[in-house]
Amino acid sequence: MAATTKAVDSDSLVIPLVDFSQFQTGTPEQRSSTAKSILHGFQTAGFIYLTNIPIPPATITHAFTTSSNFFSRPQSCKESLGWTTPESNRGYVSHGREKVSTLLTKDAVAASRTQAPDLKESFEIGREGEAELPNNWPADSAGEEFRKVMLEFHDVCKNLYISVMRAIAVGMGLDECYFDGYTDVGDNTLRLLHYPEVKKDVFKSNKLQVRAGEHTDYGSITLLFQDDRGGLQVKSPRGTFVDAIPIPGSVVVNAGDLLARWSNDTIKSTLHRVVEPPAPEEGDVHPARYSIAYFCNPNFKSHIEAIPGTYGEEKDKKYAGINSGEYLVQRLAATY
Repeated sequence: MAATTKAVDSDSLVIPLVDFSQFQTGTPEQRSSTAKSILHGFQTAGFIYLTNIPIPPATITHAFTTSSNFFSRPQSCKESLGWTTPESNRGYVSHGREKVSTLLTKDAVAASRTQAPDLKESFEIGREGEAELPNNWPADSAGEEFRKVMLEFHDVCKNLYISVMRAIAVGMGLDECYFDGYTDVGDNTLRLLHYPEVKKDVFKSNKLQVRAGEHTDYGSITLLFQDDRGGLQVKSPRGTFVDAIPIPGSVVVNAGDLLARWSNDTIKSTLHRVVEPPAPEEGDVHPARYSIAYFCNPNFKSHIEAIPGTYGEEKDKKYAGINSGEYLVQRLAATY
């Protein structure tokens, strides 16, 4: 495998820091070695960090600035663009409405939400052009610029998703384009996240309080762009939660439940959460945190069966085949 550095190494959790340019433009040997490093990270930690991705830093910075501008809009404006159904999964989600967790029923999630609501708001953007499932855009000149920036970012993230899945295919010894027919439609969700500033005593008074509860993601992979505030933690093999510190110029990529299922559990979908960030040296308030997550899914019409090579004489298929879109709607329906 490629010589990689470690983004995280604590409590038996090792998350590699991989130079993705070695897969994109390297020699055949470099591409193969990098692909194996990426796959190994997903198989052991469920998380990797990628550097030198094909998205210019200025593009990411502009997306963050545009996201921040959106969340500074009046609450009534944001509420008018509200999230409606799991099938659509588009629009604004106000503070406390979503409760990410490992729970699978609406009643259990509702009880958890009451006890410790997630301290965040978000805006979900799906594939544009679906007449029955339109995105919810602000109807003003700033909203038009917001739409333009976010749809362009949706597209560049889709291209990175396709490339990462090609690396996984190479690492697994499959044809490089094995997943292309599952990723070409772009049934993915771009989520803008704002964790508002919060007083330190909010966390002290409720030990269960977090900015986002422990959970796994639902799809194939997630691309996570972080600011420098910190707070993301990943569960280690020892059962502890380890800080996944922001590294400038990198994107965090984690495997989701559907990819774990698709790989017959040879790839891990690992629990993670967003908690109280490192305490500021002065004052009693944690500053706001922003992140952008791009949730990558197999095309919603895809039928997902165990990938060849992940089962055989010594290992049976663990899961029945499932439709990608139906599975994701089922998971989302319990979350909101």
